[in-house]
Amino acid sequence: MQNPKLDHFLKTLGPGILFASTAIGVSHLVQSTRAGADFGFALIPFVLAANLFKYPFFEYGSRYANATGESIIDGYKRIGTWMLGLYFLITLGSMFFVAAAVGAVTAGFLQNLFGISGSGMWGTGGLFALCVGILMLGRYKILDSMIKLIGAVLLLSTLLAFILALSKGGNVPVETFVAPDIWSNESILFIIALMGWMPTAVDLSAWNSLWTIARIRQTGYHPTMKETLFDFNFGYLVSTGLSMCFVTLGAYMMFGSGDELPDSSSAFANSVVEMFTSHVGDWSFIIIAASSFAIMFGTCIAIFDGYARSLQRIVELISADQGKSNERKSVYTWTLVVVGIGSFGVVFFLGSKLKELVDLATTISFLIAPVIAVVNFRLVIGNQINPKHHPPLWLKALSWMGILFLTGFALYFAWLKLT
Repeated sequence: MQNPKLDHFLKTLGPGILFASTAIGVSHLVQSTRAGADFGFALIPFVLAANLFKYPFFEYGSRYANATGESIIDGYKRIGTWMLGLYFLITLGSMFFVAAAVGAVTAGFLQNLFGISGSGMWGTGGLFALCVGILMLGRYKILDSMIKLIGAVLLLSTLLAFILALSKGGNVPVETFVAPDIWSNESILFIIALMGWMPTAVDLSAWNSLWTIARIRQTGYHPTMKETLFDFNFGYLVSTGLSMCFVTLGAYMMFGSGDELPDSSSAFANSVVEMFTSHVGDWSFIIIAASSFAIMFGTCIAIFDGYARSLQRIVELISADQGKSNERKSVYTWTLVVVGIGSFGVVFFLGSKLKELVDLATTISFLIAPVIAVVNFRLVIGNQINPKHHPPLWLKALSWMGILFLTGFALYFAWLKLT
């Protein structure tokens, strides 16, 4: 006899894992590893603070979708056409840089896994085409299935590397090593970039709501608020825990060594994989290389789907025409193509400067975060959703602290750039 609770859990499970996969990519494998490699454990408070103070605004995407049966992008339209237009401009202004950064890193790990030499430019183009093709064929169904498999591989391989690194002990700093000053302007700029995608960009909170609606349509089951939030919280906690793992791995394996992670995507991927294998053992190469690529490939597909799904919904709302199923699919397909071409253009011009590209994309995300945070908070405490689904008092308080946190760092960043 089937257990109803288990059946409901399995029908709900999916959007939270997709969120974790989106988060555990550049922000963890690249930025968290860099944080540990360059600063040891000194930046852990910033990583934890970003995860804590951004939490409400991601949770609100799932909360709004469950309570209203529509995406939070619909909520932006209810606030006013100006807000929908602003979200469209925010999406348009960031998506090519975000997708390019993720794609460049993914292509680097693909080259490392299969030992491909030379420029990764066309490898990135092929990777983008593959992501677009997969999503055109399967959309949410194939995305949901792939991410669950990739997520399992990621979790097991990261925990294995983490345990082996702890058992072997940390790297012994070279005699001439001097720890960097975390309060220097250069360090602060990196910290802002690190927090920009920790766990991911706040404007991507709309994707939680889109994936929640897609999962409901796929299964035909509308979960309770408790079930939806459990799914989201599971993904968020996994993402937060793994960010700590990657900071620790970077600190244990590279901090104090005197080495720096290179700029090119393929060289960066080689350095990260070699850093792991030299500490864990050469036997682990295939596990580390395959898992790293799987992490980034899952993130890349989720990024393409999220942006295409967001743009599709924006177009539908702007045109005030929901359209037939085949018309909606056409909009989704064309937005996928636009994201792919635009992102490849960014890689073409900036792909040789991986760390600068990543820092640019993550900084853009951090600067627009306060706007999305305020709007998401307004939507879930307003009269658009049933009061019984309003956030509890502690979450409202955390929201106010999160808005101050995000706004304060954004203003500080602007001040640094202007002085």
